[in-house]
Amino acid sequence: MRQLKPSLAFIAMLLLGLATACSRDEGFHAKSIAGLMPALEFSLTNDEGNAASAQDTAGKIRLLFFGYTSCPDICPVTLGRLGAVIQGLPEERRERVRVLFVSVDPQRDSVAKLHAYVDYFGDQVIGLRGPEPALRKLAQRYRTTFGYGDPDETGFYEVSHSSGIYVFDGSGAARLLFRPDDPLAAMQDDLGQLLDEAS
Repeated sequence: MRQLKPSLAFIAMLLLGLATACSRDEGFHAKSIAGLMPALEFSLTNDEGNAASAQDTAGKIRLLFFGYTSCPDICPVTLGRLGAVIQGLPEERRERVRVLFVSVDPQRDSVAKLHAYVDYFGDQVIGLRGPEPALRKLAQRYRTTFGYGDPDETGFYEVSHSSGIYVFDGSGAARLLFRPDDPLAAMQDDLGQLLDEAS
């Protein structure tokens, strides 16, 4: 008996259907990373000098962002935007959201410096730091990286890092990727949806 071979058109339709299913945004504005990234997990030190892990903020929506306090542009702008998004939420909902700012510049970002920096951006921001190998491992876990530029005559150097913000739900599952050009209203709406899920 002759075996029937699927047509190229059928294969193309099947692949298109799979791609559409994988990229479905589940009603969110931001890019969905559900099932594409591992759950939130880390072992670092917070901006008060205490050991910190994902369990410390379990049950809250977590926004993970890599940066450094000497950053001239991306970091302050991003943290300012996130602060505006969170402040736009009803007061009782703000306490259910945390921004996890991971410094990838352990040489300059002491506990005290990190604490002063994140404190400027609001109570919902937690600074995290650690030795470079631990930071490399965490960055690799979420498929990103960072690097150091050459110091200038004053010793200042820039740190290259991602501008993406990884959004995790209360259970620690990766859900969304916020990007620099995402509108504040869209980000706020997405956080609202995640908070509704946990209600």
